[in-house]
Amino acid sequence: MKGIDAMDTPALVALLAELLRSQQWMMATAESCTGGLIAGACTDLAGSSDWFERGFVTYSNEAKTDLLGVDAALIAAHGAVSEPVARAMAAGAVARSRAQVAVAVTGVAGPGGGSADKPVGTVWFGWSVGGQVRTERRRFDGDRAAVRAATVHYALQSLVHFIRNPSQ
Repeated sequence: MKGIDAMDTPALVALLAELLRSQQWMMATAESCTGGLIAGACTDLAGSSDWFERGFVTYSNEAKTDLLGVDAALIAAHGAVSEPVARAMAAGAVARSRAQVAVAVTGVAGPGGGSADKPVGTVWFGWSVGGQVRTERRRFDGDRAAVRAATVHYALQSLVHFIRNPSQ
């Protein structure tokens, strides 16, 4: 992700806006652990209604099922913080909006709620770009605010990368 590594979040959002406008694409977010912070970062940019379609804040498992169509059995089998759920959230955000691009996050921001398998700072990401869904697990250090800020930044940074490099 050379070139975008050093960008701060507002600069990433400005670049993302430019890329989405050039493709005439709209974006949606599906957020759990960030509680709408990705959508907030996007809509901090004036003119974001040109490319930001909607944000789903799906903090509870029921919200993931009701709003994004995530199968409750998937959550029961793998847990909310998992690759299958992040994948389903990203796909659901595109399916239940007018967006062509989506980012989804589900994780353990802390300070409690972690486990041996999913310690505090664990976040699963899902990105849907051009009909292809990608997922990744990351672990961020720091307190709740630091984990959430790092999640927002990484979600946007990776989305820029995937739009620029659709085959990667």
